[in-house]
Amino acid sequence: MNFYYFITSIIYIINHIINIFLRNRLRFYSKFYLKSNMSGREIAEKMLIDNGINDVKIYPVQGELVDYYDPSDKTINLSEIVFYGKNIVSAAIATHECGHALQHRIKDNLLKFRNNLSTILNFSSRVSNISIISGLIIFYNSEGRESLILKIGIGLFLLIVIFSLITLPIEFNASDRALSWLKEKKLVKGNEYFQVKKLLNFAIMTYIISALGNLTQLTYFMSILNNSNSNNSDNINDD
Repeated sequence: MNFYYFITSIIYIINHIINIFLRNRLRFYSKFYLKSNMSGREIAEKMLIDNGINDVKIYPVQGELVDYYDPSDKTINLSEIVFYGKNIVSAAIATHECGHALQHRIKDNLLKFRNNLSTILNFSSRVSNISIISGLIIFYNSEGRESLILKIGIGLFLLIVIFSLITLPIEFNASDRALSWLKEKKLVKGNEYFQVKKLLNFAIMTYIISALGNLTQLTYFMSILNNSNSNNSDNINDD
């Protein structure tokens, strides 16, 4: 149990540090204004039109790092800083979210699978930690004989791991679409392109760290069950 809390704490700290770095990068690149003088909203609108998408609406939302594409109502929701801003951050985030809208339009299989998994994921996220912690307590108190609750928790957590792993290629692809379009239309020129690329790559790092953290936790949970099964088999053989 102590090792579980240790792993969870380390992963939380790493995620927190990465998010701090990301916010600092966003503030840094927000100082670099685009030569095109286009806002995030204008860039998003142009990318959608250029890709034949005319049924997606773009809205400003309050907050920081709250930008997302909602496939259920076909809306791109951009933080006000991105929506109104005319800088590197606005160009990077606005086109990245448009990349998701384009994935939706072409019916990308991975995106479709992730969207279908989201309802189950909401349940898994709420229940998995409770199941795992209570399952570990029961598991250790019974000396490894009672593992059903722990197995249920691990099964639910497996869905979270699958979701995070599926998210990686989806995010990479959205960024690639954003960069390709920006380069083709020459909306970012010279050093602007490399600044956008650096920012998008750094943002994806948050998804990579999250996926690795989830995978590490899953491996640890599975090792507990495997060690218990091995010990039980040894005890049976000794008898």
